[in-house]
Amino acid sequence: MRQATYASVAVAGTLIVAKGAAWAITDSVAMLSALIDSLLDALASIINLFAVRHALQPADREHRFGHGKAESLAGLGQAAFITGSAVFLIFEALQRLARPVAVEHGGVGIAVSVYAIIATLGLVLYQSYVVRRTKSVAIAADSLHYKSDLALNASVIAALVLSGTFGFAYADPVFAIGIAAFVLFSAWQIFKRSYDELMDREFPQEVRQKIREIATAPAEVIDMHDLRTRSSGRDSFIQLHLELPSDISLMEAHRIADDVELRLRDAFPEAEVIIHQDPAGVEEDHPVFH
Repeated sequence: MRQATYASVAVAGTLIVAKGAAWAITDSVAMLSALIDSLLDALASIINLFAVRHALQPADREHRFGHGKAESLAGLGQAAFITGSAVFLIFEALQRLARPVAVEHGGVGIAVSVYAIIATLGLVLYQSYVVRRTKSVAIAADSLHYKSDLALNASVIAALVLSGTFGFAYADPVFAIGIAAFVLFSAWQIFKRSYDELMDREFPQEVRQKIREIATAPAEVIDMHDLRTRSSGRDSFIQLHLELPSDISLMEAHRIADDVELRLRDAFPEAEVIIHQDPAGVEEDHPVFH
């Protein structure tokens, strides 16, 4: 995860230099949009770097459940930065629509955009590998807006070709507005995922059903209730009540619960599992959620 944050900062820094030079040469608002996006990519990636470093710290006396929520906080920060860049870009594009300007030296911008696509694609592939290994929300959020950069750079190329080669001056701001809309959509996806984790949103229903099937698989288990699930960065938490025969010993109930816990940890290696044993048939006032 740390290596992924270093890679994203390095790629963003390289692209800032290249796109800044290309914008200065072409005066393209589409290229300006790509430059602004890379500036915010760098800022978001730097925030991610510190957030991931903090999230990877082990649990301590003040943070018994670890520091995983730092990743979600970083995701909210990324969403805010990305939204701000999109709004700024829309204003710039609207001004250019009112006063269209022909793009000059479009070949330079196209060459830089092709380089940006190659560098970003390599980064996204590496980030996808890290996300598969770690389930990191922060790296997934970082990867999401770099994926949007692939479409952004392709749009910049189209805008430069239409404006510089074919003289369609309106192509530059029109494509910039389309890019801004796509960036706003990416920001919403990042925000929603980070917000859900901060608010301890339950696992999807199909995952909860899988947990129920695993927990009730042993023959001694009569039923289960009060299942609660949540995520925190790379870690997840599963809590449930097992209903067991009322005439078995405490030692036997403990053995059965341990068996269920091992089954759940096999299915969800990143999860911390907490199981409470209840005697079947005893009425208790437990909250019921569907």
